[in-house]
Amino acid sequence: MPAIGKLSFRAIASVVWLLAAGSALAETYPSEHYELRVVTVARGLEYPWGLAFLPDGSMLVTERPGRLRLVGADGELSPPLAGVPTVRASGQGGLLDVALDPDFGTNETIYLSYAEPGNGGAGTAVARARLDGAGNRLTGLRVIFRQVPKTGGGRHFGSRLVFARDGRLFITVGERGERERAQDFTINRGQVIRIDRDGAIPTDNPFVGKKGYRPEVWSHGHRNPQGAALHPESGKLWVQEHGARGGDEVNIPLPGRNYGWPVIAYGRHYSGRRIGVGTRRRGLEQPVYYWDPSIAPSGMAFYTGEKFPKWRGSLFVGALKFRLVARLILRGEKVVGEERILQGLGERIRDVRQGPDGFIYLLTDAGDGRILRVEPAGG
Repeated sequence: MPAIGKLSFRAIASVVWLLAAGSALAETYPSEHYELRVVTVARGLEYPWGLAFLPDGSMLVTERPGRLRLVGADGELSPPLAGVPTVRASGQGGLLDVALDPDFGTNETIYLSYAEPGNGGAGTAVARARLDGAGNRLTGLRVIFRQVPKTGGGRHFGSRLVFARDGRLFITVGERGERERAQDFTINRGQVIRIDRDGAIPTDNPFVGKKGYRPEVWSHGHRNPQGAALHPESGKLWVQEHGARGGDEVNIPLPGRNYGWPVIAYGRHYSGRRIGVGTRRRGLEQPVYYWDPSIAPSGMAFYTGEKFPKWRGSLFVGALKFRLVARLILRGEKVVGEERILQGLGERIRDVRQGPDGFIYLLTDAGDGRILRVEPAGG
């Protein structure tokens, strides 16, 4: 007994944590409505970027260096799947988002966005392929979108994938750090793209047949949109995008509209200089919400499940710089409040998804990245 008395409080706490870690790896954190339990589902992922749930509850997860893995509901990681496209894994580029075809149950088709190398640079691209029945390779890979033109540097690929209710595919594309080119409508810089699942351009896109504009574009004047989700009631696409030093934005991209970058912005250049003409200009859209200082937002999801009934209708946004999850409280298309949760995790949050079980799942942006499941601690 005397030996035990010499143990420090910190040592005892460490033993208790290790015992817990050996079983469920669960940690608890407060929030306004719930005590939250955060469980590590899987770890050992190298900078995971996108996550999609398969019908059986397993997950497809991308790793930015260029690997796609199948993760079992029990957290077991598969070896990297074969047949993944070659990526340029440099800076913010690499293998990025993953999404299932709306008819995945019958066609087993998935979509990947990534930094595609070429012409001495890289650009955002999207490919579709079939996940074979054994779940260990992709077959029939075909590129259905390429950012034009490619360019050097490793910044601002955007790259979220969202299917609309009509089956069309939205793709977010960053301006690749070439801010002035975000207002050049003859190329792909800082846009939301809308295409059919086979890469064809819908005839009702806003710029079809309009000289000086690319027909695949839905909206433009974005900076680097790294989060996107459909509103569960309206079916409208919502995106969030990185600002410079301040001015991260949430937008509802409407067809043909210009969201202003870099003519207007809430924030300043990293040098401290004012961006463009300020925060407003006629003909340019205002954000639904913005952060100043920047939180560096990434993946986002609307919550519609049963596990957190008081959070239904909230929009959850992961933050890289501030290492938290922001819960935006909505009234229609207005943000009327914000709660910041899971700050104690100390993790850069890359993606946020609602699981088929109604829990919230997170990807942490790290060399030893984790899949986390957020549950109410009371069960």
